[in-house]
Amino acid sequence: MESTISNRAVDLHVHSTFSDGTDTPTELVHKAVAYGLSAMALTDHDTLDGVPEAMKAGQAAGLEVIPGVELSTFFDTKEIHIVGLYIDYMNEDFKKELTELQNVRNHRNEIMCEKFQEIGIPVDYNELVASYPDAVLTRAHFADYLLNKGFIKSRNEAFERYIGDHGPCYVPRKKLDPAKAVQLIQQAGGIAILAHPVLYHLGNDAMHKLMDYLKDAGIVALEAIYSTYSMGEEAQMRKLAKEYNLLISGGSDYHGENKPTIDLGKGRGRLFVPYQVLENLKDIFLR
Repeated sequence: MESTISNRAVDLHVHSTFSDGTDTPTELVHKAVAYGLSAMALTDHDTLDGVPEAMKAGQAAGLEVIPGVELSTFFDTKEIHIVGLYIDYMNEDFKKELTELQNVRNHRNEIMCEKFQEIGIPVDYNELVASYPDAVLTRAHFADYLLNKGFIKSRNEAFERYIGDHGPCYVPRKKLDPAKAVQLIQQAGGIAILAHPVLYHLGNDAMHKLMDYLKDAGIVALEAIYSTYSMGEEAQMRKLAKEYNLLISGGSDYHGENKPTIDLGKGRGRLFVPYQVLENLKDIFLR
């Protein structure tokens, strides 16, 4: 049995096989229960397809599961992710918007396959889709595919040699504007949160420009607790949230074997998101 997490910990940023994680929603719920988590949010990329399974498994296991999503957006040439919690996962308008985002991803993936073929690596789009039938395909799936085919020796090699932001097979895709993402989340009954702001490596001026924009758009929180943050970075994010009168959120960004150094609810070992963080967010949702 894995060691448990005490003091009512939660994890509000988790991915399943329905995007680029390697655990099913049911497996995530069972792991969360085994670890002693009090709540978990499923926040797959641009899809809600795994949420019904997670909610059903959570109900059976006695775990509080929050329906969520993580939307990819673009702001001043920088990719910015917006997490939505408490999404009405039956909202047809929101699901339609997600389908359009997935179509954009699919077209990008087709072009990436063509680029691999141009350099002599036979990545077949139909085979790629068939290998991950329930998933919204991301670059992590390309890495896994290449590894399974023996074209690379590690997932990191895929990003370093081929599909990193400046790699020969990388294709950028059209992304949502962050304000539009916030609006969509709100229209689906959810609350919008800026995911892992430290990871964008913005300078002070650029960070405040982004925060001013998102605050005006209606964002309510930012991820101040995250797997890769140092103590100083966490303190900096807490200060930024206070400056903008925002709540804080937190999570591991767990992807299973696609991020093997990050564990559910524990991150790299010192992550702890107290239940009070969720309580504060829930108060906003219930207003």
